[in-house]
Amino acid sequence: MSTEPLPASSPFLHVHKFGGSSLADAGRIASAARIAAGSPGAHRVVVVSAMQGVTDALVALATAARAGDDTTPAWTALAERHRATALALAGADPAPLCDRLALESEALRGDLEALARATGDAVVRLSERIWGHGELCSAWLMQAALGGEAAGWTRLDTREVLVVRAADMGAQVDRDASLHRLRAWRTRHASTHIVATGFVARTTDGEATTLGRNGSDHSAALLADLFDAASVTIWTDVDGVLSADPRLVPDAVCLPALSYAEACELAYFGAKVLHPRTLAPLQARGIPLAIRNTLAPARPGTRIDARGEAAASPVKGLSIVDGMAVLELVGSGMTGVPGVAETLFAALHDAGVSVTMISQGSSEHSICCVVREVDAGRGRAAIDAAFAEAIAAGQVEGVRMQDGLCVLAAVGDGMVGVHGVAARLFDGLAQARVNIRAIAQGASERNISVAIAQAHATRALRAAHAAFWLSPQTVSVGVIGPGHVGRALLEQLAEVIPRLRAEAGVDLRLRGLASSRWMRLGDAPMDPASAAAQLDGDGAVPCDLDAFAAHVRASHLPHAMIVDCSASDAVAERYAGWLAAGIHVVTPNKQAGSGDWTRYAAIMAARRAGGSRFLYEATVGAGLPVVLTLRTLLDTGDTLHGIDGMLSGTLAWLFNRYDGREPFSALVREARALGYTEPDPRDDLSGLDVARKLVILAREAGRPLSLADVEVESLVPDALRSVDVDTFLARLDLLDAPMQARLDAARAAGCGLRHIAKLDSEGRATVGVQALPADHACMHTRLTDNLVQFTTARYAENPLVVQGPGAGPEVTAAGVFGDVLTIAQALGAGPRRSP
Repeated sequence: MSTEPLPASSPFLHVHKFGGSSLADAGRIASAARIAAGSPGAHRVVVVSAMQGVTDALVALATAARAGDDTTPAWTALAERHRATALALAGADPAPLCDRLALESEALRGDLEALARATGDAVVRLSERIWGHGELCSAWLMQAALGGEAAGWTRLDTREVLVVRAADMGAQVDRDASLHRLRAWRTRHASTHIVATGFVARTTDGEATTLGRNGSDHSAALLADLFDAASVTIWTDVDGVLSADPRLVPDAVCLPALSYAEACELAYFGAKVLHPRTLAPLQARGIPLAIRNTLAPARPGTRIDARGEAAASPVKGLSIVDGMAVLELVGSGMTGVPGVAETLFAALHDAGVSVTMISQGSSEHSICCVVREVDAGRGRAAIDAAFAEAIAAGQVEGVRMQDGLCVLAAVGDGMVGVHGVAARLFDGLAQARVNIRAIAQGASERNISVAIAQAHATRALRAAHAAFWLSPQTVSVGVIGPGHVGRALLEQLAEVIPRLRAEAGVDLRLRGLASSRWMRLGDAPMDPASAAAQLDGDGAVPCDLDAFAAHVRASHLPHAMIVDCSASDAVAERYAGWLAAGIHVVTPNKQAGSGDWTRYAAIMAARRAGGSRFLYEATVGAGLPVVLTLRTLLDTGDTLHGIDGMLSGTLAWLFNRYDGREPFSALVREARALGYTEPDPRDDLSGLDVARKLVILAREAGRPLSLADVEVESLVPDALRSVDVDTFLARLDLLDAPMQARLDAARAAGCGLRHIAKLDSEGRATVGVQALPADHACMHTRLTDNLVQFTTARYAENPLVVQGPGAGPEVTAAGVFGDVLTIAQALGAGPRRSP
């Protein structure tokens, strides 16, 4: 390896900084050393943090020393950890390295003893020296792992070089003094490569100090500036800067490139991988920064430079700052009065309260600011004191305080000049039922910040992340009723969910399944293919619809949906409450749409008030777009004159087959054997199911119709209505003579028989068998086809017809699935794009 000394200014010099997680033990340090040694560049500066957990241990030691506690056990453990690491790294001759670390440990022991006796300024000085001990040891360990001075690696204690001074905005580096000291240091150390301590520095008085917690990144940036480096790489335990905190948004993606401006916004709003002060010295000199993963060094990570990179989404990243509060000054006397904001912020400055976000309405009636929750009480008192006279005079009402908040920030250069970015963010939050307490957007348009309830933080972050197509639109799903339709729906979900996630940006997560007796709840997504089979096994509990709904409406997921595939009136009774709580409801269950009118009105009111969706297409025509077609006609201004058609696949099959050659009873038995009828065919022959469908359509058209208002002809003879199923099936031939007589009469008039539901222009609703002419649309359907005719002002002479298969669990499940996807699309699901 070359031992050519570092030039005064080197475009070939690269700075690498390794964080504590990259230096957690001897194995990690060795891996970091291999990365540094194998990286390109003729000259390298490697900046190290303390080993993982060491700084916390040192802070605890300093606290214990100040309290007069015995620090020997903790000091011994720390010294032994460094010594054990040295033995694992140093090879055949560990003594020199162990001796150096022992000297550092003895110096730490002396500082702890001095701190126990110290008073005044000495407490701060000694504490900061103690806190920086970990970096001193890490530098010795890294230098040894790289081969030491024999391999051209010199150790730099940055307390000899970096000079900082106290300022209002924290410790500020004296660049001129630091550059002067660096040049002097380099005249004494002619070496190709350097291992430097992060975090630590010196004051203008020559005392040891630090750059603040997580300050090693800042150290790397400052050294890159002083050394005039070509680039900086921060090695950490994540792949780069992510679009959101992966602990809150598992689908967060690594951003390939950011501009300095984007990175600054994300850093200041809590992106954990970036220290807020790291970027300033790099941006001033135009030095690019890379964030890469020590555990996966082949991955490219995130590059941060002046240009960044255009992305498909205008927003690149989102961050959450927790533990915030709003202080709001309200009063009509503030309007038009100059200096109000100046007085408010001066009061907060004097109280030492930092303001994160500011919002003021154009009416000037109120001004609010978001501050740290721990500072809110102090800030409120300071503002009250500053406006005491105005409050006493009634010009200002005083300060209102609301805690328990957080700030969500959306960041991206692509937001500049792009229409609808704020609308997409606010719509995503609204869909997730997240209320916004305050809004702020800078003139740069790179950041939109909103204050929201802390309890909604995760849900809001996931909803916003999905709203900008940075991750799939996640919907927590619960299915009730694993019967024929429910099981068919689960099979369809199992088949389609992976494709929806990859291609349509929809992440449907089955988190609950319930029958009338049991339910199974899962925090992790359940496999739809096996969920029904597990309902009676271990993990299933007695069904509790309140607990079921609460689980589906998870606080950490943005959207919730319950799919009711039962025929239960008790389940329909819950719809209004679910909708009001922000749970979308999809169902083929006719009970809600055709049941008690008061309940129906309450369900629709809850849907409107809660902003939730209630879709029930499959209640009328299974997979046919019957309700959608009617809704579209009415919404586009058409006037409904009447509805008629065949609304039962079972009865359609019976009358399509019935031509007198076989008794009607034989066809009923055949239909039952084929599974077209309910187990008790009277449920079909009674006409009540068709009547329910007609009521649903009438209500959709704005007619306050109830089931009792429908004139229903039952095909079940009076003598067979109350007998058991077996007796009914044995005596089915009672249906034959009356039906044959009706068929003969219809044919004599040139007609055929069909089972028809009809709603006329006067609102009269009827269900029963009718004789229809040969040219009627219902005379030309296929077997189990449903057919609905809409006669409207636009379609008066030639009614609009919706026709197709209207029975069968697979078709009905497909109709339910269609409603599920309609809701997902309304929530903002879109194509999956890489940011």
